[in-house]
Amino acid sequence: MIIKTENLSKIYDEKTMPLMALDGINLEFGEGEFTAIVGPSGSGKTTFLNMVGGLDKPSGGTITINGTDITGMTESKLIDFRLHNIGFVFQAYNLLPVLTAKENISFVMLLQKTDPKLMDARAMELLRQVGLEDKAHVRPSKLSGGQQQRIAVARALASKPRFILADEPTANLDTVSAFNLLDIMTRLNEEENITLIFSTHDQRVIERARRVITLVDGRVSSDEYFDSKN
Repeated sequence: MIIKTENLSKIYDEKTMPLMALDGINLEFGEGEFTAIVGPSGSGKTTFLNMVGGLDKPSGGTITINGTDITGMTESKLIDFRLHNIGFVFQAYNLLPVLTAKENISFVMLLQKTDPKLMDARAMELLRQVGLEDKAHVRPSKLSGGQQQRIAVARALASKPRFILADEPTANLDTVSAFNLLDIMTRLNEEENITLIFSTHDQRVIERARRVITLVDGRVSSDEYFDSKN
């Protein structure tokens, strides 16, 4: 087990019009899982990922990652913890427009103060893994949506995280790009044992997952495991 949430809750606008986004979530995620978190809009999927990723503070409960309770961390310690433990892939890609593909991938390693030669070699290896070696010096505006998302995956892997959180990563992609992205992430999960946790509405993602958690109104409605998926 590398992630555990206990009685996790999140209330927005507590003093005006309280909205319970998460209501007592108790979940555990083991190493090498490929999990899809599904549910209708407003069910709490993105909120849950933001809590686990340390991008937002819970209103109650605890989040333990690799044996560390992150809920009580100061902001500076949380930033450092995210930098070394968590990879993120967002629906909107969130690439820095002034940087090339290679520079976007290298940025996290730069923050980690990685040796420049090692940083350069890893960035190129990650570009190779996502099939975009020839786009190393191209900026995001010159890349397709699918290519940008593959760069975002490479960036998420740059810090060698234990797990990756992906928030609707295929939502803006056409069918071919979505399948290419899923092929890459499935291979990373199977060959490198990287834990993947997706929030998604996309049936293409759900069909790849080996665990599907359904959230409804901020609560776990179902939690199903599958032996294998194609």
